[in-house]
Amino acid sequence: MVTLSPAELADPVALTRALVDIESVSGDEKAIADAVEAALRTASHLEVERDGNVVLARTHFGAERRVVLAGHLDTVPIADNLPSRQEGDLLYGCGTSDMKSGAAVALHLAVTVTQAAYDLSFLFYDCEEVEEARNGLRRIAATRPEWLHADLAILLEPTRGLVEAGCQGTLRALVRTTGRRAHSARSWQGINAIHAAAEVLERLRAYQARQVTIDGCLYREGLNAVRISGGVAGNVIPDECVVEVNYRFAPDRDPEAALAHVEEVFAGFPVTLVDVAAGALPGLSAPIAQQFVAVTGRPPQGKLGWTDVARFAALGIPALNFGPGDPELAHRADEYVQIPLIEECAEALRRWLAPAYVP
Repeated sequence: MVTLSPAELADPVALTRALVDIESVSGDEKAIADAVEAALRTASHLEVERDGNVVLARTHFGAERRVVLAGHLDTVPIADNLPSRQEGDLLYGCGTSDMKSGAAVALHLAVTVTQAAYDLSFLFYDCEEVEEARNGLRRIAATRPEWLHADLAILLEPTRGLVEAGCQGTLRALVRTTGRRAHSARSWQGINAIHAAAEVLERLRAYQARQVTIDGCLYREGLNAVRISGGVAGNVIPDECVVEVNYRFAPDRDPEAALAHVEEVFAGFPVTLVDVAAGALPGLSAPIAQQFVAVTGRPPQGKLGWTDVARFAALGIPALNFGPGDPELAHRADEYVQIPLIEECAEALRRWLAPAYVP
């Protein structure tokens, strides 16, 4: 088993590199979960539990309010980008930005912050990068929701050290066109369903996406075709064509309203919902969230994309995204994280949670 040394746990940069070098593609998180669990169990101030490859820890300082810090341990498949390497202020490797640098910051704080202004809960979970049904935080929310209960949750997702509040919702649907089969040599006897899809694509081309400002945060919507399929054989006029669309919607719309909007855009065509996940409102009206934003010294932004903050929002818990990684580098073969941002994020969280801490 990989053991994280006291020196690594005391330094979020060294800890990031150590975590990156533990391969943990989604579904293969046991080794990294073992290392995280062992590290947490060295801290006498933490209650630690393990649920599959989810590792849970929390303090009992007796504070009036509780804060959750959460991050996933898995990565997308390796792209010849392990082991990690450092070049100047950049640390390269799979998961450096998304989101082992964020997980390292949370683990560093879990072990080193022995007194704080809030009680703290730490959630390190598996299978975030794959289908929703396998997500470890989803399972914990369903089976052990008390571990999510808090006055504020912070997901250490990649945000370049900015607070990104809430998140967009996401919806996928199938828009179908139908026709009538015929031999392509006698095409006038059929109706070409692929040709009929031109109207679907034209509506998408002409679509004007909303921009919505909520609590001072801008959310840009988008409705796009992401896949198209149709055709039977090289000599057959196709009788069906399916355009798969993805709608990223602002969190002022719930899933029902989002689906109604997509059905309105494609009125006259059958629309089949494939999947949908609600967004999360910014939650910035909560005083505890405002206090954290003030500590960062930078204005918050809206999160463009879906993250697990939505699970906390569904429980009525304000939730923010804040981490050192860069979302534009996530999943790239040349993924990297800026080392100064790891240090800055750790320091901002420590300054807020435990201002008396001396490293």
